[in-house]
Amino acid sequence: MGCCEKATSFATESLCPHCLDRIPATRERCGEDVYLVKSCPEHGEFHTIIWRGKPEFHGWQRSPNMVRTSESQTIAEHGCPFDCGICPTHRKNACTAVLEVTSRCNLRCPVCFADSGSDVTSDPPLTEIAEWYRRVLEAYGPDIIIQLSGGEPTVRDDLPAIIGMGRSLGFSFIQVNTNGLRLAMEEDYASVLRQAGAASVFFQFDGTEDVIYRKLRGRACYAEKRRAIERCVENGIGVVLVPTIVPGVNSHNIGAIIKLALELSPGVRGVHFQPVGYFGRGPDAPDNRSRLTLPDIMRAIEQQTDGLMRAEDFTPPGWENTLCSFHGTFIPKTDGGLQALTGHGGGCCDSREGSDAHAVSFTARQWSAPPASKGSDCCCTASSDPAAGIETFDGFLEQVKSRLLSVSCMAFQDVWNLDLERVRDCCIHVVAPDGRMIPFCLYNVTSASGQRLYRGHLQELPGF
Repeated sequence: MGCCEKATSFATESLCPHCLDRIPATRERCGEDVYLVKSCPEHGEFHTIIWRGKPEFHGWQRSPNMVRTSESQTIAEHGCPFDCGICPTHRKNACTAVLEVTSRCNLRCPVCFADSGSDVTSDPPLTEIAEWYRRVLEAYGPDIIIQLSGGEPTVRDDLPAIIGMGRSLGFSFIQVNTNGLRLAMEEDYASVLRQAGAASVFFQFDGTEDVIYRKLRGRACYAEKRRAIERCVENGIGVVLVPTIVPGVNSHNIGAIIKLALELSPGVRGVHFQPVGYFGRGPDAPDNRSRLTLPDIMRAIEQQTDGLMRAEDFTPPGWENTLCSFHGTFIPKTDGGLQALTGHGGGCCDSREGSDAHAVSFTARQWSAPPASKGSDCCCTASSDPAAGIETFDGFLEQVKSRLLSVSCMAFQDVWNLDLERVRDCCIHVVAPDGRMIPFCLYNVTSASGQRLYRGHLQELPGF
């Protein structure tokens, strides 16, 4: 690592992978690659790649647009990341609140950030979940994405009541994080969830080959995945495919996943790639050659779609930290190609530009099922060939919006690549059992020996 130089003008902080102490860190460049370099007085120095190759690191970064406006829930006593709740040093409002309604699961996946399906057999009661909803409402109001997660939420027979509870409190966009097995098994279950008020499913979908599911989920289930997607689409539930990408397991299948999403569009609204994070129940931390970064996924998309989607079609986020994610918005053209409505310069369909409210509303519209009514506030008119039979401008705009496909990627932080500058910009917050809002990566982070910083180690707040 002697060729490296500092990649930014400021230092950051991280955690020691072994003792979880807060330690200084810097971003250092080695050619086109960037590493997070940190040192613990007791456990030594660590170098973890955080950016590999093009697009160029500095060209990707940009200043966030907005700062946080909500009130703090905890005081800054020990310093980031030990005062979450959210403390006054956190810089962003939440755009997504994750409510873990069960720790049970109907799979025992070798890879699971939540370590679900372990010894916990009881679920949080409805009264406790109602209090979580109330905490989110007080902190951020109703204009936020609610994601019901777990474990596997569909193992709860009262999941429709949980969805209905959220809708009755004013939350308009409720998404279920699911592996889809119950949706495949029970013919009417998608209809039940839709009638309860579910707008979208965040659908575990790791590839188009059963060998992938045997490796990552413990058994073959591709046919069940396809059946579940069909039932959601038939019942007006938007589907977002969520592949966990593990090097050497399904990293070759990225293009096939996108091509299937295009085939199943507009019922499938998007693909949200998640390179595997090394926390929870998962593989040991890799060497730097096999860890996947955002540029790796962008280039794989371009290569495996034969240029149908290009790395330059993707843009950094404008709300969360720019090192956390990328996204692109596309519309099919009549000649079989795609029109990109985003790029490194952003655009009118940049879902992360502006405010947190704009980011949430754009994402909610994009991830919901295609609209049935006319009228649209999307201004993307410089796109594909107008479809035959669209007689009005409003109709054309509605046709555009209903056909959009989003492709995005979230690079989660584990204890090896954790950067507290990124943590303070996190807008995906888990509602912990005691009601505090914890940035997603911090909530799930584990040390090299499995010690947890937050999950399972929270104390109740006064008055909860």
